[in-house]
Amino acid sequence: MAGPGLSVKRRLLASLIIFSLLVVALVGRVAWIQIIKGDEFQKMAFQMHASGRIIPPARGTITDRNGKELAISASVWTISVNPSEIRKSKKDPAVIADKLSEALGMDREKVFGKVTKNSRYEIVQRKVDKEIGDDIRKWMQDNDIKGVYVDEDQKRFYPNRNLAAHVIGFTGADNQGLDGIEAMMEQYLKGVPGKILSEVDARGRGIPFKEEKHINAENGLNVVLTIDETIQYFAEKALEKAIDDYKILNGAAAIVLDPRNGEILALASKPDFDLNNPTAPPPGFDPKSWKGNTAEDIKTLQETVWRNKTVVDTYEPGSTFKAFTAAAGLEENVIRPDSIVTDATVTVGGWQINCWKPNAHLRETFTEGVYNSCNPVFVRVAQSLGIDRFYKYFKAFGFMHKTNIDLPGEAKSIFHKKPTEVDMATASFGQRFQITPIQLITAYGAIANGGKLMKPQIVKEITDSEGNIVKRFEPETIRNVISRKTSDELKEILEGVVSKGTGKNAYVKGYRVAGKTGTSETTETKTKGRYIASFSAFAPADNPVVNVLVILDHPNVYPHTGGMIAAPVAGRLIEDTLNYLGVERRYTEEDKKMMAQEVFVPEVRNKTVEEAKKTLAEYGLGFKIESNGNNNGVVVDQMPKPNASIPQKSVVVLYTYKPDKQVMVKVPDLSNKTVYEAAQALADVGLNIKVNGMGTAYEQSHEAGTDVPKGEVITVDFRHFVQDQE
Repeated sequence: MAGPGLSVKRRLLASLIIFSLLVVALVGRVAWIQIIKGDEFQKMAFQMHASGRIIPPARGTITDRNGKELAISASVWTISVNPSEIRKSKKDPAVIADKLSEALGMDREKVFGKVTKNSRYEIVQRKVDKEIGDDIRKWMQDNDIKGVYVDEDQKRFYPNRNLAAHVIGFTGADNQGLDGIEAMMEQYLKGVPGKILSEVDARGRGIPFKEEKHINAENGLNVVLTIDETIQYFAEKALEKAIDDYKILNGAAAIVLDPRNGEILALASKPDFDLNNPTAPPPGFDPKSWKGNTAEDIKTLQETVWRNKTVVDTYEPGSTFKAFTAAAGLEENVIRPDSIVTDATVTVGGWQINCWKPNAHLRETFTEGVYNSCNPVFVRVAQSLGIDRFYKYFKAFGFMHKTNIDLPGEAKSIFHKKPTEVDMATASFGQRFQITPIQLITAYGAIANGGKLMKPQIVKEITDSEGNIVKRFEPETIRNVISRKTSDELKEILEGVVSKGTGKNAYVKGYRVAGKTGTSETTETKTKGRYIASFSAFAPADNPVVNVLVILDHPNVYPHTGGMIAAPVAGRLIEDTLNYLGVERRYTEEDKKMMAQEVFVPEVRNKTVEEAKKTLAEYGLGFKIESNGNNNGVVVDQMPKPNASIPQKSVVVLYTYKPDKQVMVKVPDLSNKTVYEAAQALADVGLNIKVNGMGTAYEQSHEAGTDVPKGEVITVDFRHFVQDQE
């Protein structure tokens, strides 16, 4: 039998073994913590003892191609609190809540809840103006307030408000891009946030005498657009006037593109919105009931003012598409400019297709068929090509695929996947398929530049804060579509459309404009009478510098055709743009003849009547004297005023006294009068005329019956009453 000593030894040995194992386990655990997980736990410990507040980076600037700022970041403040620090400071949370709610215009109970919450960090309000932040900071210093922070923040600001709204886009509450270039170029614009670090104890309270550590933010890069701010302004003003003049019910769109490289110089969509307040109620919605942040409100915004009609909407292009049927026919040599064609009714699959003016033009050259926009002519060209070749060009011009422009929401075109003869026939004159405006103007660029389909480009380059180019977006040729020979032939034909055909109202003196009108139906044509009037053009025709597309959706006037209402808008936009770009005018003999008839009124005030008569005679102008019995022989006032542009033989009224009230006359109704008839009607009542355009009077600057000073200049817009295929 073993003695008691052996039992004690065994217990001691067991205890030693257990202790040794515990020591080994403890050493192993320490080694695992210190060596294997050391870095991770060190970071965790740092985070427990460090309170961090984010420093938002300054978002990169968005500029136009000339460096004009379109979107900038302004310095503001974020107001936040550390409730644990406030409790430690023994300051009354109610007093702090009172001050912050008053300064920030917030609900007092909401602020009090943040100040007393069981947490280390609560944001009270972002994007606080500098003056308010400075006031809160001074209050903190004067009252030794701890646990309230006034930190740097950034707020997006758009100097031009609505200008280029659908191109630029906007940002959200956290400065992230939500639409337009702000969203598409987020990776370049956003920058890298910084941080403010301060040490805290286990309860999240600040440790005395420990300074905050700042990790600076890295500001975002700048985005330079291809857009020209001035041309964008021209485009938007042209659309606004058209919407007002023609009572456009469903918005409008315009694009100006440089066909040589695919750069977008202007891209406008109406209606639009103020970028500084993108969730404001759209026109027609009650501001009192509008919240702007509900799902229903956001859906409404997306369907109205946020909708970029140039890339999101699809539509039937109508007769503007005939240029591409012509291009395919000329390239494949199935038609020549001087080929004799007929506009007689053509029957396809049991359907009769007529010209918009049935059997009116009879036999004509193909060129004249384009001028007259005769549907049967284009159907026969398509039939000569056949389905395979016709749709080969449909695809080559880019109508089957997105352009991949750097803007969100680009829509896909809608066309027949397995087209029939009837499908091809209607497609030949632009009906029964849908494309986007950006697809159409990109394809027109290929006609204008000699046959190269260019990718439309909206971003020119990315730069840093020093102006150094970080990334350049080079022009990209997708493919050659037609030969230069075909391009030159078609440019000449399309120039004739403007000088002799359905596009006459886009004619601009000194600039050779080429283009094609279009009036297309919609799914609502029969129920609501909704048409889309459009005009696509380029100029100068022989060496194009710009392509312009104007689309007016649902004009509530008659005539509602592209030739009547879209062509003059495009013509004015082309003239403004080429003038601005410094493109030299080259006047035809007809232009010179028209221009010779207009003069600027000279300054004749303070001259004697005899001197004034002589000066006016040198300018080819007549005169009428209003003396009121005062025969002092000196001209005191005149009408029209100096530098007004009026036709030769107009009459200038000379006053030899300072009238208390000018002699007033009523403006006559000039509707449908020729230039000569309108000028004569105005002259009969002592008024002068300023002529815009050619044809018959369509619009006058002063309504019939309006009282105006005798000698006043009345501006009259003249139009050729042309039609195109609907």
